[in-house]
Amino acid sequence: MADNLARVEERIAAACAASGRKRSEVTLIVVTKTYPATDVRLLSELGVREVAENRDQDAAPKAAACTDVPLRWHFVGQLQSNKVRSVASYADLVQSVDRKRLVNALSTAAVRAGRELDCLLQVALDAESGDAGGRGGIAPDGVADLADAVAESEGLRLRGLMTVAPLAGPYAGRPRAAFERLREISSSLRVAHPAATMVSAGMSSDLEDAVAAGATHLRVGTAVLGVRPRLG
Repeated sequence: MADNLARVEERIAAACAASGRKRSEVTLIVVTKTYPATDVRLLSELGVREVAENRDQDAAPKAAACTDVPLRWHFVGQLQSNKVRSVASYADLVQSVDRKRLVNALSTAAVRAGRELDCLLQVALDAESGDAGGRGGIAPDGVADLADAVAESEGLRLRGLMTVAPLAGPYAGRPRAAFERLREISSSLRVAHPAATMVSAGMSSDLEDAVAAGATHLRVGTAVLGVRPRLG
């Protein structure tokens, strides 16, 4: 794991250098989904401070087992309304906000828990106007209204945007172009919401494209944790 993490750090540093960016401009989030809490603790010992999960049934007990570890927990999966209260109890940032009904539920849960949740809007670059994407998310033309809804909701803080390189549509197989499109949407968003500076894009296979396109946060799993026996 230490060797894998070092190799990922080398890739990020090289990508930053190639793009004329400082390494400090890019935050690595290790996606620990399907891996046990013991791995999360090992990552913490190796200096990782940001981890991500996509299923509440796995994330909730894992977060509970690591309350003594200095970590920032990101929820990156499609979030069902019946899981919102649980997610709001441990997640520091929800990256997959894609509909107003979810915004309302997150706000209610955050207030009830006495917490403030950072939120990213998930943008679907394979979606037509008004449609949801195949991997979750809201179409680009819905971003402005949804951003306003988050910004106006008690207990929530709008921090920026997230996307997953699409498998269909005009950006399929073109992660660099997809991430550059996300950067354009982010620039427009910051006109109305200057604090929404986070751009979460890029995973193990395409992190270099994400760095080149201006991503501030990378979500990397396999390249760090490898392919090993997983949770049942």
